[in-house]
Amino acid sequence: MPLWMSTISSGGKTSATCPPARPRRRAKRFLAVLGMIYLLPLFIALCAYLFRGPQEHWSRADRSSAGIAPDPAHTPDALVQLYAARTYGWRGIFGLHTWLALKPAHAAVWERFEVVGFGVNRGRPAMRIGPGVPDARWYGNDPTLLGELRGPKADAAIPLLRAAAADYPYPNQYTVWPGPNSNTFIAHLARRVPELCVDLPANAIGKDYPVDGVFARTPSGTGWQVSLGGIIGIAVGFVEGIEVNLLGLNAGVDFRRPALRLPGVGRLGMH
Repeated sequence: MPLWMSTISSGGKTSATCPPARPRRRAKRFLAVLGMIYLLPLFIALCAYLFRGPQEHWSRADRSSAGIAPDPAHTPDALVQLYAARTYGWRGIFGLHTWLALKPAHAAVWERFEVVGFGVNRGRPAMRIGPGVPDARWYGNDPTLLGELRGPKADAAIPLLRAAAADYPYPNQYTVWPGPNSNTFIAHLARRVPELCVDLPANAIGKDYPVDGVFARTPSGTGWQVSLGGIIGIAVGFVEGIEVNLLGLNAGVDFRRPALRLPGVGRLGMH
């Protein structure tokens, strides 16, 4: 008989002692750890958002080039570049907008491949492909170059990317959380062209929204993931490390380039 079930005799009566509080303490510790991992980074991202001050109205926000992409007039080689920038307004506390820019060999202009929500409720397609500024600021937020291909590798990847875009199953749908959204689209393209070997940040909410089913390759093509509706799941890959998706928020560890992968913050460690 467990110790906590032992009885104490008193005047012919017995009484059972209470079970120890250890399971409750463990549960509290577990919840505290979850809070540290998932909520504290979001609080830090909120503070950073408030520190930056009020943003320009979206209609006047900066969409100019950040000066990252080369001028096609002086770059005859084919190019494929993948960018990410924080989303506009308070949504930037949580997530990123990602897009792809490509330029075939000797082309005079760049093309942008992306999914956006503007106008979808009025019948516009979510998937937008056409000429554009490859490294434009996303409504005032500076972009980051996540990866690129040049020369023959880009030449080989461009037709595959076009085919993958044509195969995207949600061209007219956009849902901020848990997807499908811009990150769902870019993750789909990356899976179809593993040569990109892209590491989508932990705060690219929607990247885990299923396109190929519950069990699929990670966006980098170097591992596997299980995702239930983009709301809960786990991913393990050489590039991604280990990520756990809880309610669309990802947290994990990158062992290849030691870093924490955190919701709201993205990456904390080596770049």
